[in-house]
Amino acid sequence: MTDHYANRPSHISEEEWKARVDLAACYRMVAKLGMDDLIYNHISMRVPGHEDQFLLNPYGFLFEEITASSLVRIDTEGNKLDDTPYTVNKAAFVIHGAIHKSSHDAVCVLHTHSDASVAVSSQKAGLLPLSQFAMRFYQRQAFHEYEALPSISPSRRG
Repeated sequence: MTDHYANRPSHISEEEWKARVDLAACYRMVAKLGMDDLIYNHISMRVPGHEDQFLLNPYGFLFEEITASSLVRIDTEGNKLDDTPYTVNKAAFVIHGAIHKSSHDAVCVLHTHSDASVAVSSQKAGLLPLSQFAMRFYQRQAFHEYEALPSISPSRRG
């Protein structure tokens, strides 16, 4: 057992703590790969054994700052389920809440702004079928109209 698992708070199950440690590691890996965008990306993971709950980064943290303890556990309605000083990332909830609520097989959801995805999404037609690699996604793209950011508290805490 690693130190990460030995530091589990008593009110969190072993299964949830393992998910938290794994999710925090995922945040660090995505940051190391340069796929983060300051505080404007998010990754969520369904809480093991709870179809209507997921873990999400708190608002205002860089990916490299995320720890197992800083993750916020919320339900698919956006309610915080633990006593935590951290604020729910409302923009993240809008995306991840909808996915976790409708796709029960989605365990982990990543929303990143890689250079390639920003370039493709900036094109009116999206990814064009111009190569064998692009053909994997031909007619498998979905578009959602931009609705502006939800109002977000400027504070990192509370």
